[in-house]
Amino acid sequence: MSAKVEIYTWSTCPFCIRAKNLLKKKGIDYIEYCIDGDEIARDKMITRANGRSSLPQIFIDEVHVGGCDDIYGLESQGKLDPLLAS
Repeated sequence: MSAKVEIYTWSTCPFCIRAKNLLKKKGIDYIEYCIDGDEIARDKMITRANGRSSLPQIFIDEVHVGGCDDIYGLESQGKLDPLLAS
């Protein structure tokens, strides 16, 4: 079983695209919340992300792991695969 992955994005955000590409490369299905212009959804994301408002914001099994740089950092440290496999 693989982890539940959720990602908040804007459709034209290059960091969002980069993060999604990493997940796709790993064969991970994810739930995408494209929040272009949706302030209610953005507020929900900010609450879930402990005040972080940049995009993307990524959650694995309901745990906030951060944004694009954070997920690539986890990947380079060898910590992303164990999270995704949980």
